[in-house]
Amino acid sequence: MSEKKDLDYYLNLNWTLIEGTDIDFEGNPYHYIEIKEIPSFTFCAKTIEKARENYKVQLRVILQVMLEYGDEIPIPPSNV
Repeated sequence: MSEKKDLDYYLNLNWTLIEGTDIDFEGNPYHYIEIKEIPSFTFCAKTIEKARENYKVQLRVILQVMLEYGDEIPIPPSNV
């Protein structure tokens, strides 16, 4: 039997996170998290701790939209 691939399934995959720091238009540093498998995904926060704590809120929204529109959601290599 195949596993049900719903929102919770996708949220709990082992996504490949790319973390970094950049400077905003006013010269202030910010931290970001990207997801390698979802090129359009970037979450920014003032600290890396806040980015790590909260990126899944935005991930949930993106995955909901992708599921609603029937978009293909890539599976991270570590979950294949």
